Amino acid sequence: MGNYMGIDDGGVNNMNLKFQVTRVFVFSLFSLMFFSLVAILMRADKLVDFDQTVIGAVQAQEAPYITSVMKFFTEIGSTRIVVILCLFIIFFLYKVLHHRLELLLFIGVVVGSPILNLLLKEIFRRARPELHRLIEIGGYSFPSGHAMNAFTVYGILTFLLWRHIFNRSGRTLLLLFSSFFIIMIGVSRIYLGVHYPSDIIGGYFASGFWLATSIWFFQWYMERRPQLASRMLKRTEKL
Repeated sequence: MGNYMGIDDGGVNNMNLKFQVTRVFVFSLFSLMFFSLVAILMRADKLVDFDQTVIGAVQAQEAPYITSVMKFFTEIGSTRIVVILCLFIIFFLYKVLHHRLELLLFIGVVVGSPILNLLLKEIFRRARPELHRLIEIGGYSFPSGHAMNAFTVYGILTFLLWRHIFNRSGRTLLLLFSSFFIIMIGVSRIYLGVHYPSDIIGGYFASGFWLATSIWFFQWYMERRPQLASRMLKRTEKL
């Protein structure tokens, strides 16, 4: 499978991979903790002032050309565009890079994220803001599906492409590109009046938890892969 996050064709750099597994696990717990905090504060109506202040500041910038830009970014985060983007990435991973395991990771992450979002929305059942809407949309508000989709897709894309970029400037551009789209898609939902800022923040943390947990499991499997292969070989020999 080639060089993978410190893994050579000749063997596994266990110390490096174990550090990465631990780091991803910590990030997963961090995301879960802060999502829970946002959810608790939201349920207790402790974020009303924060939400209204941010919405006021963002929507104060309203102008025809800004509205067009925000509609563009919110469309990029829509299910239709995300599906098209994901199909392209799946083709690239399978046909160009020939990465079967990474392909399974990608599919699992992008399919699981909207399912988790629907589950969370049914749990919290938060109504969408009614302050000043520039577009109409139904459904519950918390956490934002657009925010979760953006963080999940661009996050996993960054993770998978990172090892193919060996210079610092290239990796910096990759991070800036992903961060820009994640942030702009989230801001567009606030600007258009269909989400509270806490919906966006909650969506980021929920997606961060899901993404980090998936990557943690993937890296854990990569760490155990030689041992699992050895056990399978021994069982085969016994048969």
